[in-house]
Amino acid sequence: MTAGDPVGLARDLIRRASVTPSDDGALGVVQSALEARGFTCWRLPFGEVDNLFARRGTAAPHFCFAGHTDVVPPGDAAAWVHPPFAAQIANGILYGRGAQDMKGAIAAFIAAIPETNAGSLSLLITGDEEGPALDGTMRVLEWMALNGHVPDMALVGEPTSKAVLGDTLKIGRRGSMNAWVTVHGTQGHSAYPQRADNPVHRLLAALAELTATPLDAGSEFFEASTLQVTGMAVDNTVTNIIPNQARAFLNIRFNERHTAATLTAQLRETFARHAPRYDLRVVISGESFITPPGPFVDALVRATIRATGITPALDTGGGTSDARFITRLCPVAELGGVGNTMHQVDECVPVAELHALSALYSEVIKELLA
Repeated sequence: MTAGDPVGLARDLIRRASVTPSDDGALGVVQSALEARGFTCWRLPFGEVDNLFARRGTAAPHFCFAGHTDVVPPGDAAAWVHPPFAAQIANGILYGRGAQDMKGAIAAFIAAIPETNAGSLSLLITGDEEGPALDGTMRVLEWMALNGHVPDMALVGEPTSKAVLGDTLKIGRRGSMNAWVTVHGTQGHSAYPQRADNPVHRLLAALAELTATPLDAGSEFFEASTLQVTGMAVDNTVTNIIPNQARAFLNIRFNERHTAATLTAQLRETFARHAPRYDLRVVISGESFITPPGPFVDALVRATIRATGITPALDTGGGTSDARFITRLCPVAELGGVGNTMHQVDECVPVAELHALSALYSEVIKELLA
């Protein structure tokens, strides 16, 4: 591997079986490459997760690139034509878990780093993005704030492109929350329903109301919010007993017209009207956020046009990412390669795309730290 070679570095990273939360030496590969480029590195273990923060320069502006070296499990390794951690190249394509999500992007960015830059450049690389995300980016950001490393802007290297490199720039994400509700009733014989209180009927009525009307019609940068019933359960193995409880599981993806607090209140109000006795537990993965068009986003668009000839669409779709944490500290966007095989068997990236992505990141650095 040589400086400026994203393929060699990507292969070194893929060969590390860093299935979350294991590191298997992946962050050491990143650290060695960055120290060779003049960066000061801090290893930041929290809980069972290892993380890395690296910075070169102290002047403003401060631009931070964020990513993750942990990957999802390969699943049935025997189903892979090319072993998940062998980093094989065949017909101009690099195969391996993390090739797209997102060891390839980390390698492309490191290869794009110039010999010198104005301002300061940093990298926040976590080993806890594919896992619970409790001891990764969120904890590193807290450390950065306490130690004088708050960036002026940040870019996450998630594979945002849909069909070709550079066609999509994510400038926000919808919020996400999960809810578990248990409706309590009174058990009884199904032939004598007047002597029981059927929690299934109460739960179904509440869910019917929640799903009958869309949460909203979307907004300028976001698609419509959605509430999905993702599961139901009744602990009953016979047909002639009315059960004493019924449960449902919900996932809500929401735009800036809502907050997790307002949606939780709506759930509570609805369930309370249909079920006098219920329990509700809510876990918030993240609030919605937006980095609106302005100097930072405009610079990313210009860099993408220069590198690819494509004007990227500004997008907020998909699931969550660590950008939901970074937005609390500074403006953040996401820009990376095509994500058509991420998390799949035989995840892969064309070698030519890795070089093109590195060239794109080079233009980004020039725009932001000129």
